[in-house]
Amino acid sequence: MSFTPGPDDDLCRQITWQYGTTYYWGARILPPRQRYDVYAVYALCRSADDIVDAPGATSADPATVAATQEALGAFAEDFRLAMAGGHSSHPVIRASAETARRRSIDAECFDRFFSAMAMDLSTDSYRTFDDLMGYMDGSAAVIGEMMLPVLRPTDDRARQPARDLGVAFQLTNFLRDFAEDRDLGRTYLPLEDLERFGVDRGASQVTPEFRALMSFEIARTRELYRSAQEGLAYLPTTSARCVQTARGLYSRILDLIEEADYDVFSHRLRLPTWRKAAYAARLMVTPPRALPGDQA
Repeated sequence: MSFTPGPDDDLCRQITWQYGTTYYWGARILPPRQRYDVYAVYALCRSADDIVDAPGATSADPATVAATQEALGAFAEDFRLAMAGGHSSHPVIRASAETARRRSIDAECFDRFFSAMAMDLSTDSYRTFDDLMGYMDGSAAVIGEMMLPVLRPTDDRARQPARDLGVAFQLTNFLRDFAEDRDLGRTYLPLEDLERFGVDRGASQVTPEFRALMSFEIARTRELYRSAQEGLAYLPTTSARCVQTARGLYSRILDLIEEADYDVFSHRLRLPTWRKAAYAARLMVTPPRALPGDQA
């Protein structure tokens, strides 16, 4: 059956193109209906994230934080009602709720996600990596769980690699965006790691101690990318190509950090669009048994 995207679908595509280019280029490999379902899930998560990351949303003023909590709660409730078949005036909610129903994405996944977003309004740091993983269960690992029904895995063993990939993506963000998160008053890298390497959470320049911290965290993140690679065996060929594209592109950010001598303060490290497009194009014609474990 042919699929023609509507205005809601197209808005989700635009949001993914603007803010989640790795998801965008990975999804380009999929057939149109699956592709736009990926866009819808991404756009929902991005829209919720924008609420808690809006300028001043988490200021020291309790009234401001309360207003942000109310806005996030209203957004989440609007989605829940739409997922149950109700009407929403929000185009991203309409598109994502339809996707969730079509793909039978467990509503509990979205509950975990919204709960993690709410944590950003009350928690500005995590003492241990296990503490951080508790947060990332709902902010990152669950994204992999949401995407799996869209990708149609052939085996339940795809679940843990999908979760690992979601965590690897977010850890990569935490490393690249250390300065940006610091300016928002948040420290996502575990405090025990900062203390171990002698790095202040307000660090603003590259030092030998900061390099050692980043090197340690990059190695940890690459282990998760390696685990995620194992999940390709449990996906249909086209879905495996989609995931490998996203994995290859995002993991390349770790290389960029190293190539910049761990300087995540001067500018935001990005992979050029032409590199993303070229890598996605190469994966489209790669034989399924030869899907690479390398990076873009």
